[in-house]
Amino acid sequence: MKYDYDCIVLGLGGLGSAALYWLARQNKNVLGLEQFEIGHIRGGSQDHSRIIRLSYHTPQYVDLAKQAYTTWAEVEADANEKIILKTGGLDIFPPNAAIPIADYTGSMTTAGVPFEILSPVETMRRWSQFHLPEGTTTLYQAESGLASPNIGNCRPYKMAKAYGATIRDNAPITNIRPIKNEIEVEAGGEVYRCQTLILAPGAWTNHALAHFGLHLPLEITQEQVTYYASPDITQFSPERFPIWIWMDEPCFYGFPVFGEAGPKIAQDVGGKTVTAESRSFEPDLENARPHRNLPEKPYPRHARPPNLYQTCLYTLTPDRDFVLNSLPGHPNVSSRWVLPMPTNLLV
Repeated sequence: MKYDYDCIVLGLGGLGSAALYWLARQNKNVLGLEQFEIGHIRGGSQDHSRIIRLSYHTPQYVDLAKQAYTTWAEVEADANEKIILKTGGLDIFPPNAAIPIADYTGSMTTAGVPFEILSPVETMRRWSQFHLPEGTTTLYQAESGLASPNIGNCRPYKMAKAYGATIRDNAPITNIRPIKNEIEVEAGGEVYRCQTLILAPGAWTNHALAHFGLHLPLEITQEQVTYYASPDITQFSPERFPIWIWMDEPCFYGFPVFGEAGPKIAQDVGGKTVTAESRSFEPDLENARPHRNLPEKPYPRHARPPNLYQTCLYTLTPDRDFVLNSLPGHPNVSSRWVLPMPTNLLV
């Protein structure tokens, strides 16, 4: 039997579930297809927290982030539940940082976003959990905080269903083919047709593109975050401890206590290159070693040994910018990657 829809969304992680929600909210007859169970942990949309911020290196990204805050507020109002938690955020630039602070201050000034520049003494006075080397410069932006993927994925998915979306999980794609002005998708033993297809499969992107004879130079890495124990986790509560990013190469970032009993720290793009099939869920102790053994980094003074590791996948373009476009020769097939998008723009 064939089923017809206005739109089909492939992949129901962060981007896919949001696209499904906005389409259903616009009264579209929409189908969401997920190859695994809903809420699985094999991709890049799981765990308790992701950084959300206005401090970016170009005015365009700052403006995009502004729209993301507005969009999340709409979703929160519709769901009657908080998804964004503002903690304030520190971008910490060590002496001779590989990442220039001027890109960030210039972009936020252009976009009209207020910020503060702090010395290491002032930073440690306000947040005594840090130990910063002399010569460090800290950029503080009050709107920074965290978004909860566990809530931020689940609520759009549930609201999409409430708006009338059809959802099929455990339905791996076996074929995609254009038929005149429509797209036919075979998944989970069923055949579906749609006028528009949205691809949001993350690390499985090239699997989907192969049906169109296309391939993108995407790198998939297995990333890892580490939750640390602490004798006094109140020191790292969201009310007392901000999100932070160590702006150098390598780059590190961290969170207050949220979802687990301790602060979270990770290296950005510090993982090994893998495939969606070869990745492991086992802890990589070498991956965690830099932020355990380098005291000159701004690691919290009161953090104790690690008590939990979590893995996820990054799907990276060569320049790490978004891919947001229709496929060449297929204007009714659109591809989207990278989570922190105002996802109403996708539809």
